[in-house]
Amino acid sequence: MAVGIFDSGLGGLTVWDAVAKRLPEVPFVYMADSAHAPYGVRDADDIYELTCASVSRLWDEGCDLVILACNTASAAALRRMQESWIPREKRVLGVFVPLIEALTERQWGDNSPPREVAVKHVALFATPATVASRAFQRELAFRAIGVDVEAQACGGVVDAIEEGDMILAEALVRSHVDALKRKMPDPQAAILGCTHYPLVQEVFQDALGAGVNVFSQANLVAESLADYLDRHPGMLGAGKATKFLTTGDPKRVSDRATQFLRRRIEFEAA
Repeated sequence: MAVGIFDSGLGGLTVWDAVAKRLPEVPFVYMADSAHAPYGVRDADDIYELTCASVSRLWDEGCDLVILACNTASAAALRRMQESWIPREKRVLGVFVPLIEALTERQWGDNSPPREVAVKHVALFATPATVASRAFQRELAFRAIGVDVEAQACGGVVDAIEEGDMILAEALVRSHVDALKRKMPDPQAAILGCTHYPLVQEVFQDALGAGVNVFSQANLVAESLADYLDRHPGMLGAGKATKFLTTGDPKRVSDRATQFLRRRIEFEAA
């Protein structure tokens, strides 16, 4: 009854950690396309092909439902996948949905006209590819009016986190927040639009200031997945064991994952 979780690298482990705690009875298969990370600097066609390959691998593991715990893949590939590639009996869900539900305080299936929401000035921190896609702004515009979104492409942050260089990651975060605040001096809320960023969420919060509500995705995705499985229990696939797969070097990826989560995580070759 496994559910698949995909990320280009290790940032999606923040999502896996949250959903595994929320749904301890569900086995999860985590797939990291470490050989091709980061996705945030690739073009849309490349991201689409790589994402499809990893999702297919998760289907082979018995995961009929796959979570794209990668904002870049969700932004640049998911809609195209849903329109022309995913079989009727499979589901692939992105990480934007729970975030926008939280920001707009309305369910995804609520198709009423866009309406005013409490938050008017939103900072979006994401990879260059996610920012370029404008997927977050597009989906938000379907549901809310009068929201000013200022996006900041955070080049280098994912690479630094994947390399375990948290000193560099912190310096880059502070630089990107400074750049954002030159464009939007007083954001009311900030979206961490990459699943790597919760690993430096305290740095984002400190740089933005205590008065800014920072939305991170892991716990929002966990609650959304629990609700989805309550409504669609048949989407639990045939897989029976939690495992971690990577297209990269399993030992190196395992060591990095253990460093991130502060407990031993063992990856095997995909």
